[in-house]
Amino acid sequence: MTNPPPPGNWSDPTWSAPPSSPTPDPTLVAGQPVPPQPGPVDPYGPTNPYAPVNPYAPVDPYAGAQPPATQPMAEYAPPGYAPAGYPQQYPGYGYPQPPKTNGLAIAAFVLAMIGFTSCITAPIGAILGHVAQKQIRISGEGGAGMAKAAIIIGWILTGFLVLVLAIYAAAIIYAIATSNDSGSGSGSY
Repeated sequence: MTNPPPPGNWSDPTWSAPPSSPTPDPTLVAGQPVPPQPGPVDPYGPTNPYAPVNPYAPVDPYAGAQPPATQPMAEYAPPGYAPAGYPQQYPGYGYPQPPKTNGLAIAAFVLAMIGFTSCITAPIGAILGHVAQKQIRISGEGGAGMAKAAIIIGWILTGFLVLVLAIYAAAIIYAIATSNDSGSGSGSY
């Protein structure tokens, strides 16, 4: 037995009426289960590269089977692809090998650096750097940066050498021109 609802708009928390109909189940629509909705996919989220695309799809146990030994392998390979077998091996675990460094570029760089202590080797290093750059363009070897550094350092040090020699020659010429000629016989002491 239930009591009638309280008079007016006042609601009594102790009063309860039986529900008019049962509450609907949110997982059922017309008596059928509702499939779960896919959520947003994070393109940068972690993925499993080894997970199958559909875990409930039937798996063909003969998909990776080798052909019988009596038939050639080329018949089973798709056109434009190599026949099945071991994959191609790459040296260095998949990373390409760096190109061989040109020996003349190394020598040019060393001679240009030695030019800091003896400026005589700097122009030789710069000239060898030019030759090394030409060889690198033809052969595709490495060492272009060393050749360019040898050229820059070599010609800068050569320019300093020429400047120092010019100042030294000017100082000698000035000293000779301003010196007293004591052998002329004018003789005033």
